[in-house]
Amino acid sequence: MEEYKKSGTNETEKDMVYSQAIKAGKRIYYIDVKKNRKDDMYISITESKKIVNGEGAIVSFEKHKIFLYREDFEKFATGLQEAINFVVREQGEYTPKQDSETDEHDNLNIDIEF
Repeated sequence: MEEYKKSGTNETEKDMVYSQAIKAGKRIYYIDVKKNRKDDMYISITESKKIVNGEGAIVSFEKHKIFLYREDFEKFATGLQEAINFVVREQGEYTPKQDSETDEHDNLNIDIEF
């Protein structure tokens, strides 16, 4: 996991107050805390998935984004924890496999601007 604070002058950096990137295989999850025009904070969660077309010649990224507002934090966290608990009860704790695909993606160094 990587954590950092941005301190820039352009509009996208100015509203960002905290960011965390989580590498997970072929996906990277970005959890960003931003401020709106009223200085209210909200969370932006982005999933970025690497897509390789052809024989590795063309690489692109598919992105999905959700915005989570402060008034919904508790309900969202409760719902997410319940879903996680359900999966663990049904399938047990997840044990990561150490294979060449996982190792290969863990060594990727990707710098993406949104």
